[in-house]
Amino acid sequence: MNMSAISKKQKQDRFVVVMAGGRGERFWPLSREKTPKQLLAILGKKSFLQEAVERVLPLVPPQNIFVITNTAQLAAVRRQLPKLPRENLVAEPVGRDTCAAVTLGAALVGARSTTATMAVLPADHVIPDAKSFCTVLGDAFTLAERGQVIVTLGIKPTEPATGYGYIRTGSALPTPAGVGKLKTNFFKADAFVEKPDLDRARQYLESGIYRWNAGMFVWSFVTITNALEQHQPEMHAACQRWFKAAARPGSLARLLAREYPSVPKISIDYALMEKAQNVIVADGTFEWDDLGAWPALARHLKAVAEGSAVVGEFIHVDAARNIIFDARTRHRTPIAVVGLRDSILVQTDDAVLLAHKTQAQKIKDLVKRLASDRRYKKLV
Repeated sequence: MNMSAISKKQKQDRFVVVMAGGRGERFWPLSREKTPKQLLAILGKKSFLQEAVERVLPLVPPQNIFVITNTAQLAAVRRQLPKLPRENLVAEPVGRDTCAAVTLGAALVGARSTTATMAVLPADHVIPDAKSFCTVLGDAFTLAERGQVIVTLGIKPTEPATGYGYIRTGSALPTPAGVGKLKTNFFKADAFVEKPDLDRARQYLESGIYRWNAGMFVWSFVTITNALEQHQPEMHAACQRWFKAAARPGSLARLLAREYPSVPKISIDYALMEKAQNVIVADGTFEWDDLGAWPALARHLKAVAEGSAVVGEFIHVDAARNIIFDARTRHRTPIAVVGLRDSILVQTDDAVLLAHKTQAQKIKDLVKRLASDRRYKKLV
């Protein structure tokens, strides 16, 4: 999509909701509750959240970008995004999964414009080619503006990944009448599929009809509220109440404090995407990674020392294929290992993590154990 072709009216009626309330537990000890993964500058000088906001500026003005975070992270989000209106940075009182965050985002957007179209995007993804991403997202906006469709961005798999959900695509869709030529291919979404085992992931990759579920959606305010009314009536009722209070940030905050803890805790995939019949997949051809756990970091760092990805001063004997990350801000010393292979070693000012790569998902369990022990709760 030609960015210069976006009219001023289109920009004014397009919104982005960035979901930035996650804790990034699998990136402990670097990621903590008050400074989670999305607020860290791991791969550059800007945090993932800052990059997520910058990426969409060619499509929407700053005043149309909302960030939904939590109370523990709100102050840090405000410091990182000083150019966004203060009232656009909204804290969930408690985490209630993605359906609640989407519902809150819809209420915030609808209070500005009931004819709006909105994208819902995670805050912690790695997307090196912002221009290609904007082309796909812009085309998705164009399609979502034309009718009551839910557009999800599906990423073409590059490997048989077992850590992602998948979308099975159906027939290709023609460009709607009255719309100029789009650069993005669109397909009917046939099914949303859970994270597969390795053999099934290989089958998905070889078939060519599956896409990774990146958790990125575009829909109009009317479409999302109608979908909630049909599939999640309790959330639809909450959306109506929050919509009425959204113009008054203080009133909204008090209402959320009362109601949020009791709304259903369910993901948007289970709540809506797997039930809706009007889902369309935009073919995401851009490079993408959600950097879900430490092993993913190796894909973005230059391999040294027998295949190890290293940040910091590292010396070894007979070590290979490790991830070594020194995040200490003072008193840095060399990290020396002997015979360590296929492992993760992370050192911060107050903690050290050593884990085998194959056990990286269990770091989340480790964080829970730390949180339950009064001696180590401060490290979470």
